[in-house]
Amino acid sequence: MIRSLPRSRTYNLSFNLFILAYFVFLFAPLVVTCVLAFNNSNFPALPWQGFTLDWFFSNGPKRVGLFHDAQTLRAIFTSFKTAVLMAFFSVVVGTCASFLFEKENFRFKGVLYFLMLAPLVIPGVILGISLLLAANTAGAFFDRTFGFDLDVFRPSFWLVVVGQFSFISTFVTLVVSARLRKFDTSLEEAALNLGATPLQVIWFVTLKYLRPAIFGAGAVAFLMSFENFNTTLFLIGSEPTLPINLYMQVRDGSTPIINAVSLMLIVGTSLLALVNLYFTRRGE
Repeated sequence: MIRSLPRSRTYNLSFNLFILAYFVFLFAPLVVTCVLAFNNSNFPALPWQGFTLDWFFSNGPKRVGLFHDAQTLRAIFTSFKTAVLMAFFSVVVGTCASFLFEKENFRFKGVLYFLMLAPLVIPGVILGISLLLAANTAGAFFDRTFGFDLDVFRPSFWLVVVGQFSFISTFVTLVVSARLRKFDTSLEEAALNLGATPLQVIWFVTLKYLRPAIFGAGAVAFLMSFENFNTTLFLIGSEPTLPINLYMQVRDGSTPIINAVSLMLIVGTSLLALVNLYFTRRGE
């Protein structure tokens, strides 16, 4: 509808109800999950049994809170370590790849760009299985040929890093490339004319312009790695990440500690989003 035209009360009422229903649909499950983290019940579900902080701080024989659950804390640390490495590698490689595709012309550029996009459209389950089979095949080849038994080819932390990198780096490349495409190259030419070296131009001019996109892509890469389940499920070794750990808890029967973990993740994600928004606006 054209905004300048008058709108009926029925339209306004329908519009407001739609907005309300939309946000209730989005946030009601999250609110319920957060509330149940303080429920004085041994089950992660309603009805409400009273307020308690046991699922965060308890260390008793009957209840173990989040901050005393060694298995969950190890899983959080593993996910955090994976996500930090993934964000760093993806930002470095993705930024370099964006320069390659936006500033260079070479044969088969379109083919290479298409191959780069392929991991984004492949289902995570298929990608995880393919990477696992490829790693097992490569590991068997090195073992038979050279007598090397390399841990990176077995389900392990590093195989998870490699598997997630195969598609998260592509996302970073697309985000940085979108901003680099809008860059005014005359700024680089002006800096070169004033005596700057090509490396100084990239560092002080181009990368400074790309900083909001780099920070944003890095934050999203961190979150994508932290919450990834489909691909990680097939590549994980003896160090499960948090999504895998939560899956095993739900499968085997969990306590409201899973709600406590969810609350902490919601708070952490919100803080990361605010930090990313701050740096993005500061860089514009």
